[in-house]
Amino acid sequence: MPPLRAIVDFRQDDEGHWVARLACGHGQHVRHLPPWQIRTWTQHPAGREAMLGSELPCRKCERGEPSDE
Repeated sequence: MPPLRAIVDFRQDDEGHWVARLACGHGQHVRHLPPWQIRTWTQHPAGREAMLGSELPCRKCERGEPSDE
């Protein structure tokens, strides 16, 4: 199971999709693409801010990849 890492910030990629910046230095897309992925909180600044500190599993850490930054 991938280790959990805290969300510390967000950025948008070149296509306008939101990417969570994790405490480990990796990024992870947090797309809102109904009906497959329901993440309405990504669509508004207050929703993203409320998710700061929440944890996501980081597959890049699990694979030992270097930081994205």
